[in-house]
Amino acid sequence: MKDETKCLHSGYTPKNAEPRVVPIVQSTTYVYDSTEAVGAVFDEPTHSLIYSRFANPTVMAVENKIADLESGIGAMCTSSGQAATLLSILNLCNAGDSFISTSQIYGGTVNLFSYTLKKYDIECIFVDCDADESQIHAAFKPNTKLVFGETLANPALTVLDLEKFAKIAHAHNVPLIIDSTFATPVLCKPIEYGADIVVHSTSKYMDGHALQVGGVIIDSGNFDWSSGDFPMITTPDESYHGITYTDVYGKSAYIIKARMQLMRDFGVYPSAHSAFLLNLGLETLALRMQRYCENAIVVAKHLKASDKVESICYPGLEDDKYYALAQKYLKGASGVISFVVKGGKSAAIKFMDSLELASNQVHVADIRTCVLHPASATHRQLTDEQLVAAGVSPGMIRFSVGLEHIDDIIADIDLALKAL
Repeated sequence: MKDETKCLHSGYTPKNAEPRVVPIVQSTTYVYDSTEAVGAVFDEPTHSLIYSRFANPTVMAVENKIADLESGIGAMCTSSGQAATLLSILNLCNAGDSFISTSQIYGGTVNLFSYTLKKYDIECIFVDCDADESQIHAAFKPNTKLVFGETLANPALTVLDLEKFAKIAHAHNVPLIIDSTFATPVLCKPIEYGADIVVHSTSKYMDGHALQVGGVIIDSGNFDWSSGDFPMITTPDESYHGITYTDVYGKSAYIIKARMQLMRDFGVYPSAHSAFLLNLGLETLALRMQRYCENAIVVAKHLKASDKVESICYPGLEDDKYYALAQKYLKGASGVISFVVKGGKSAAIKFMDSLELASNQVHVADIRTCVLHPASATHRQLTDEQLVAAGVSPGMIRFSVGLEHIDDIIADIDLALKAL
């Protein structure tokens, strides 16, 4: 099936006289006929449902749909994008391990990698997304377990050379984990370019309506865990009956371990109702992504033509630094634009406060146009040096183009530009 069809039909197929729409199974527990039956499920939890901290039928339908859209073999939803990123790392890294990440990533992720994980003796080694291969190879250590990056960086809008980073990661026998939130599987399927694990903040385009926070981890099933140093997956897990995930679950070892071990202990699983709402967003994802891209390129060209705009980052523009990579990896440059108005931070704030249609809010990738000043909000906790590394300047504005009529969006922009 094509993506438009998968968005509507993947993950749930009703049988005779069953509901057409994915039902909300609003229950924490599941009943068994005997004590022996309950014990058997704890021995082999993939055979049935235990508790909605692990799995829930409504959430599972959404997980299956997203896995299908990303060409993965399995997925696990989480209560937030940050939770998905955290678990994707902890599924491979112990205290004393390291991993490599590009610098151009979401500010909250920078904080997670730089400070929080550091407290647990997990080191993040940052490299520039445009670094040459020799520089990236030099960043590896004997204890490096993975490479992390974003398809479309938030808010720098750099485009990652997926094949280059996959090649380098695999040369060191470690997987490539890609955050593809801004691209969604409609615009890019990182697994097709060598990524091994994909994560999303489903709060953004997948949900699309700013209804609930969520995240997801998708496993490609392509990485050979026995090729590297991953004892947590290839040796017995004492916390779960001494099971060895690669022996029992083969290609699904990574995502099964994430559910059986990490979700069991952290419990960051979404509610059935949240998954139901997410599924409604997914059903229109392909249509919405097309309109976001159409509106955004018009806005980008309009901003670029203004003498009050100092610079603009949007990989859909032909003269953008990442245009060639966007043409290679993306079916559209998404709906987020980063630009700098002349006059620095004060001018940026003046522009934003003069908008009437667009919402000034800590969110992005909504059906409604919204705007944010990253240096004052999402990246506020970063040092000046980290802001530069993340591609964030004091005067940068993140403009998330919505689904309003393009004429109304342009009129709102002109109103704010006139105020400068």
